[in-house]
Amino acid sequence: MRLLAPAPGWTAQADVIVVGSGIAGLTTALQCRTFGLSVLLVTKASVDEGSTKWAQGGIAAALGDGDSPEAHEKDTLVAGAGLCDVDAVRVLVTEGPEAVRKLIERGAIFDKEASGEIALTREGGHLRNRIIHAGGDATGAEVSRALLAAVHNDPEIEVVENALVLDALKNDIGDICGVTLHVIGAGSRDGVGRAIAKAVVLATGGLGQVFAQTTNPSVSTGDGVALALRAGAKVADVEFIQFHPTVLWLGNNSEGQQPLISEAVRGEGAYLLDDQGNRFMKEIHPLAELAPRDVVAISIMRVMNKNHAQHVWLDVRHLEGFEKRFPTIYTSCIAHGINPLTELIPVAPASHYASGGVRVDLNGRTSVNGLYACGETACSGVHGANRLASNSLLEGLVFSARIASDIAANLPEFTEPVENVSRAILLDPSVRHDIQVSMSRGAGVLRSSDSLVRTSSDLTRIEDRTSAQPCVEAWETTNLFQLAQAILKAALIRQETRGSHWREDFPETSDQWRKRIVQQLDQTGYWTTGYQEVGNQ
Repeated sequence: MRLLAPAPGWTAQADVIVVGSGIAGLTTALQCRTFGLSVLLVTKASVDEGSTKWAQGGIAAALGDGDSPEAHEKDTLVAGAGLCDVDAVRVLVTEGPEAVRKLIERGAIFDKEASGEIALTREGGHLRNRIIHAGGDATGAEVSRALLAAVHNDPEIEVVENALVLDALKNDIGDICGVTLHVIGAGSRDGVGRAIAKAVVLATGGLGQVFAQTTNPSVSTGDGVALALRAGAKVADVEFIQFHPTVLWLGNNSEGQQPLISEAVRGEGAYLLDDQGNRFMKEIHPLAELAPRDVVAISIMRVMNKNHAQHVWLDVRHLEGFEKRFPTIYTSCIAHGINPLTELIPVAPASHYASGGVRVDLNGRTSVNGLYACGETACSGVHGANRLASNSLLEGLVFSARIASDIAANLPEFTEPVENVSRAILLDPSVRHDIQVSMSRGAGVLRSSDSLVRTSSDLTRIEDRTSAQPCVEAWETTNLFQLAQAILKAALIRQETRGSHWREDFPETSDQWRKRIVQQLDQTGYWTTGYQEVGNQ
């Protein structure tokens, strides 16, 4: 399949095309340059508007005294609820410390103790203090700043901003040899064009905008995963959408990106309270507020449903120096009329992170030759059914370096793309709101066969509302629709509760579902489903 779009009016070329400017995309571009490869870095808005800069918590790595990659691996496997690929996790935790040191070499500055050592804190699911952070709660912004500075200093990395990637280009044997994209701007590269390359790396981030409330920025419409689906690549684990438990509640009618209250706040000792002022997490999990995110999100939703409440409360009033440790969160609360030093903070779960995505091996290769994926766009197997806090930035660092090495070792010659004659699809932009509301209502934190079937019926009706007018809003909406289809199909198939996938009608975890659900689209739009045993690449 392909998006309905005008014929390309211009052509660009580089050894490697990297789509996305978060930690995964920027690191991939910089690592490719260490091998002397030219890079075209394509980003959807301005180069600093991806999800990375919004990351508050930090980066998890075994850097502290008494910590070890083995301990980090164990915590990751526990959070992943039996669906992690052990080999991928081992790569993550063993190569993670060196990847963090490389990031520091590139100019990232992290918070330090008075002794001069890097300050380490703890987040949910971690049994050790291993989270490094910057500016208290502005880690992502600092990481983005450092990597962008390095990218801007390299003349062999061409950055194309305000460019929405549309579809993959293939040569006559079906290998990926570039992409089509739409650039919003004036000059020779305006409108739809094509970029030719020896390899394409998708690092487009998340798909949080599938839901009505999310912590993701407006650009997070899953463009890379949707492109990969239309190119015939396998996707996996897409039913495992992590809902962040503590997102600032802004009212019933709030939609789009919501302010995040970092897990690190609970790591520093904040309490979750119900309407009666009770710390309900103490009765639910041994780690109380520091239980894995899926446990906390589900617990909050159940308390909300039981009390017919729209949110619960986060209490930070007893934390000394909160405004200095978490300046971004403090400022955000104040901006919304809440003084966290004297008042409780209203919070509720919102879509936060996609543990699944385009299925890749340990070197970031997808099932289609020439196409790579990393970061939140990819399903490397490290997160399993539920990502452990602060492993996402680490994944971007570790696997982007592996991708660059693999590309350099296996770089083909340039090839010319052939015309894509597969069926074109384009939905009317007006259905975006309907998709988001239906997905939040029926495929959110708590799911059931009834809720998922209702949402599937909604999508069937939405599918008829097509458009013949290509534009950014229509392309994004079509991407969101195809991703919603994939999420719903997998969520209906998985008849169990595991990690961040919670089925009210199948509340137990079942050994027969200790396998990965893999999906593909063919050229006619027909979906196929297969399974992978855990641990197999």
